[in-house]
Amino acid sequence: MNGKALKSFEDILAAVKDKAPKRVAVAVAQDDAVLETVQGAREQKIAEFTLVGDIDKIKVTADKLGVSLDEVQMVHEPDDRKAAYRAVNLVSGGQADVLMKGLINTADLLRAVLDKEVGLRTGRVLSHTAVYEVPGFERLLMITDGGMNIAPTLQQKADIIQNSVQLAKVLGISPAKVAILAAVEVINPDMPATLEAAALAKMAERGQIQDAIVDGPLALDNAISIEAAEHKGIKSPVAGMADILVTPDIEAGNILGKSLVYIARSKIAGLVLGAAKPVVVTSRADTYEAKLMSIAMGALLG
Repeated sequence: MNGKALKSFEDILAAVKDKAPKRVAVAVAQDDAVLETVQGAREQKIAEFTLVGDIDKIKVTADKLGVSLDEVQMVHEPDDRKAAYRAVNLVSGGQADVLMKGLINTADLLRAVLDKEVGLRTGRVLSHTAVYEVPGFERLLMITDGGMNIAPTLQQKADIIQNSVQLAKVLGISPAKVAILAAVEVINPDMPATLEAAALAKMAERGQIQDAIVDGPLALDNAISIEAAEHKGIKSPVAGMADILVTPDIEAGNILGKSLVYIARSKIAGLVLGAAKPVVVTSRADTYEAKLMSIAMGALLG
């Protein structure tokens, strides 16, 4: 990457292809969308895979889709929950670099991730970070957490920021500029989100959050538009230049993220972070490209 910030999904793919392919362990791999994405990732030399699940069902599904399983490692485990643990164990044992969800409930997969014996616990809260390529925007934009933590506490928000900063670093963004979003840019005791934003900014200033410039509260316009920030007289190294947007709760993160995808026609990729290794958890509503790019980001971070 030569220290340059990656500014598009094309840049991410190029950076991944410059490295030796990482290995992705897929838990309960007998899924149409997953196997199609696996084939695409292998063809583009983004990653190699170990498919954990019911081998007979994996082969039937692959045959139906015309997906080649030549030189693909497979581990037979027909029980879904045991397959999740086997996949996690491959990653925690160093035989794979990234974990990916297949045809299994997310909660069951994350239960294995957090297992004290074979899991990937780090002591930080798990969180979801989405990366967006927004039309007309000259940099990648990251939003957290619109997928996992419903109403995170102050300490959880500090972890959520640190998780996202870890991803930003491999995207060549360091120090990451982090905006703690609220409805306004001033501290209002009647609005708890503004108080937490101010506390997080001070925590970063004191070194409790590393490798990031954190400021808040900032309204969305002041976080991403230099013109809006200047108009309101906001002087901050983050205002108008934010790389990471931290939303007050899951509703705000979910709505903001889906607005970017369905209204602004942005491209999206995402990862579950905070574990010892990245976890790819995609939705059935995600496009093929979103799944492929999520694997690419996982490979870059793994």
